[in-house]
Amino acid sequence: MIREEIHDLLAYDGLKIIQRKDLFRFSLDSLLLGDFVRINQKANKILDLGTGLGPIPFYLSLKTDKPIIGIEIQDDMIELAKKSVVLNALENQVTITKCDMRDLRSILPANSIDIVTVNPPFFKYHDSSFVNKLDSQTMARHEITIDLEGVIQAAKQMVSTGGTFFMIHRANRIDEIFLRFQENRFIVKRMRFVFTKHDKPATMVMVEAKFNGNHGSLIVEEPLYIYERSGEYTKEVLRIFHLGDVLYDSQSELSE
Repeated sequence: MIREEIHDLLAYDGLKIIQRKDLFRFSLDSLLLGDFVRINQKANKILDLGTGLGPIPFYLSLKTDKPIIGIEIQDDMIELAKKSVVLNALENQVTITKCDMRDLRSILPANSIDIVTVNPPFFKYHDSSFVNKLDSQTMARHEITIDLEGVIQAAKQMVSTGGTFFMIHRANRIDEIFLRFQENRFIVKRMRFVFTKHDKPATMVMVEAKFNGNHGSLIVEEPLYIYERSGEYTKEVLRIFHLGDVLYDSQSELSE
């Protein structure tokens, strides 16, 4: 039996997350998205698509006391996420449920969610694609079971009119993201590009979109840089980790 390990969800206010070395582990992307999400006081229910080990629901539990549902398709990930819910005493707020994103209406009423979040598979899958040997990592990183269009259509099924959809994705797919949003009646309201270093192109983009929202000014926030030129995390990233000016001494967790 593969050993389960309990890790701090970085420095996040005592939150813990249970992981296994053979499964996809939580990453920097999810924490960045959790920080990017804004929760309107009128929002009553939040849904995280492809929640994995549950880092986004746990992160968001620090911002709201509203119900948060995480859906996941992989049994091993669900089991660990549910254990983390109990470990963090979040049974009354966070629910982890098994469901395929393409079949959400089997467990939830259509257009019943105020906020939908997703850190989806980033990479298109081709027969010649390099993929990880481990199934959970392959599914988490590559569009094996669902592609970008399918993810956005899943959000469209669930989010209420005027509700909000938050997503992090590869910056080099921004044209496709805008196209798929437009096709599914999402209006992009806010976005932020993420750069690994100051002298490198943007690697990721975080997007906030309204379903059936009104057209208006798009807010492009200042860039988010992960590393200083010295190689240390920027103050902005340390703030996201709730580390302040204390350097995190286990940075390898973020690159897995």
